[in-house]
Amino acid sequence: MKFVRQEPIGPYIVDLICREQRLIVEIDGGQHAKSKRDVVRDQWLRDYHYRVLRFWNDDVMLNIDGVLETIADALQTERPPHPVLEDEDRPLPARGER
Repeated sequence: MKFVRQEPIGPYIVDLICREQRLIVEIDGGQHAKSKRDVVRDQWLRDYHYRVLRFWNDDVMLNIDGVLETIADALQTERPPHPVLEDEDRPLPARGER
């Protein structure tokens, strides 16, 4: 699977995304521990049928095998359907539109 980094999705920029599987991977530092903005952001992404995995920086540095296994497992699950805009019959693109 191909991942792209620092990709704009609607009003947000995600760390990594596999467009084919609509899977987003976020790698967070301590500033995200109690971020209400992240909750709102993740809900917006889920509303557009993206799946979001979040990992702490420490997990990536100290348990990369576990992180990669979690991502691989997520890639094996059925991907969500591509959303359709209410006023049109085309799917919402992965880049830059709300």
